[in-house]
Parts: sequence; structure tokens; C-alpha cells
Amino acid sequence: MIVVNWNRRELLLACLRSLAAPQGAPFEVILVDNGSSDGSVEAVEAAAWPYPIRVIRNHENRGFCAANNQGIYASRAEFIALLNNDAEAEPHFLGELRAAFDRGPRVGMAAAKILVWEDPRLIDKVGHLIWPDGQNRGRGAGELDEGQYDEIQEALWPDGCACMYRRSMLEEIGGFDEDLFAYGDDAELGLRARIAGWHCWLMPQAVVRHHRGATLGLASSARLRLIERNRVLLAAKLFPGTLLWLNGAYHLARLAAGAKAALLNRGEISRFSSPKDKLRAILALLQGQWEALWMLPRTWSKRRQFRPLHRLSSRQIRQLLKQYRIPLRTLSEQAIPPLPPRRP
Repeated sequence: MIVVNWNRRELLLACLRSLAAPQGAPFEVILVDNGSSDGSVEAVEAAAWPYPIRVIRNHENRGFCAANNQGIYASRAEFIALLNNDAEAEPHFLGELRAAFDRGPRVGMAAAKILVWEDPRLIDKVGHLIWPDGQNRGRGAGELDEGQYDEIQEALWPDGCACMYRRSMLEEIGGFDEDLFAYGDDAELGLRARIAGWHCWLMPQAVVRHHRGATLGLASSARLRLIERNRVLLAAKLFPGTLLWLNGAYHLARLAAGAKAALLNRGEISRFSSPKDKLRAILALLQGQWEALWMLPRTWSKRRQFRPLHRLSSRQIRQLLKQYRIPLRTLSEQAIPPLPPRRP
């Protein structure tokens, strides 16, 4: 179990305490701290934990991707779980995820049911869906959890907030792409795995509760910049050429739908309430695209290096993305609504 932390002391402690409940599988925690200055590591080291825990200290924030790779390399486990420091696991979370890999030798990923911490009636994510320009979104985000995702089923890929990977898969295709730093990294790794012939199963009895946006905030322009940059890089690295040619058209369609949703005060852009905030969001998107442009030569080189590992043809990749395509209206208008204060 790998937990990455950066200046979220109380959330981290709550995360680690949640793992004290019976998990249905033996485990150790590898805590990778990205240069926290809030006493996170000291608080963890001062506490007694009912399971083994190792700490890797970085002197700076190396990002989600590099920190998780550190944990993966430090672990010798056959199966490697990730849990965000702003998430809390329900009992038997790990055991339920582990059961996914008994479904076949090419099952490389297991996805959890992720609920909103502030109101666990609401779904945060149950796997992912994708739009053909590379923008991905959590499946079921904002829906009331009425059991509609309670059957074990194949998923496109898991969310990096709470998931499990087979070590042999990571050894074959590599870990997280550290150029991405954070956001969209689980999508890149998951799609790379699917193209290499690995599968993912949603295990809905593996449940966590997640504080959404605790790292940078849901209305963070830095978050938008990274999401947009990494969307472009994912498409450039992994999409078939025929779909890359259409990327601009799909992107414009998404922008138009997003603009319409913004006028109706719907979707993620509604979190940027004032005209000034909306302008800040637009500039963040443009900055993300500019950064992606400069990173394209390196990404294209990675694309060529990955080509020998393809098990899916270009046609099969297009079919996979079509199968898990998110409807445009859902993508543009989907957002977890503001949560009212909970009554004691």
C-alpha cells in the first residue's frame, strides 16, 4: 500500500487510521512524503500503528507520479495498492481489490468505489470514462449511490485515488509517467496498460471516502493547467493516428459544450464563479496547451518506445475508447454539487 503525502497532516492521519480496520489481506504501508513542512512525518512516526509502515522522505514536492514510483520500486509486493492521503478506506478495502486478480492472469488493475467523504450518498468515481480528445472523467461522478454500480464489472481503468495494480504489469509497461507530475497520470497509465492487453475490474465492495480537491482545490487554476496539459500529452502518446487527426474537432466540440454549460452555471466551470475567475480558468487552459506543445517531442519519443508493447490494434483502441466514451453533455455538465453542512 502506497500513500503519497504533501502537507496534509490531519487528513493523512485519518487515512492511516482507517487502515487499522480489518482489511482482508496482509499489507504494509509505504508512506512517501513530498517535503511536507506541517509535521506530517513526525506525527506518523510518533504514533503506534497496527501494521508495518515505512517512510520515504523527499526534500521537495516531486509530484504524485514520481512519489508513487518511489513507493512501487521500494515495495516487493505482488500487488500494489494506492490510497490518497485525503481518502479513508472502509473495512476489507484491500481484500476486495485483491480478489479482482483471481479473475485472470491479464487482470492488471482493480478499481474501487470512491464516495464523497462529506456525503457518502454521492459517488465520486467508479472507474473512468473518456472523451475522444483525451479528457477523462470519473464515471458516475455526482450521482446518488443507489446500487447502480454494485456489480463487479470491467472498467476502463481505475482512479489513482484508490486502486490496486499487479506488479508484473508495472514491470512490463513501466510505472507512472513522471513528466505528468500530477492529474491525468492514472489515465495515462491505465490506457497504456489497456493497449498492452491488460484488463481492469471494478470491485464495488472496495469502498473509500474521498475529500475531493484537497490537494490544490477544485477551483484551482494550477489544477486546470495540469489537467489540460496532460490531456494533450496522453492523446499524443497513446491515441491511434486516425484519432489524433480528429483531436482538434473533438476538442472544439467539448469547448462549445463547456461554454454552453458555463452560461447555465453548470459543470466544473461553475466553480469559477466570477467573470475574473472564469478568465483565470481560460488562461490556465491555454497555459496547459502551451506547455504541452513544448513537451510534445519528448512525448512522441515515448510513443515510439511503447509501440512494441501494443497488443491492441489501432482499430481495437478506437473501439475501446468508443465503448467507454463519456457523453458530451455529461462531460460538460457533470459536477458534484456543493454539499450543504451536515447536521450533527
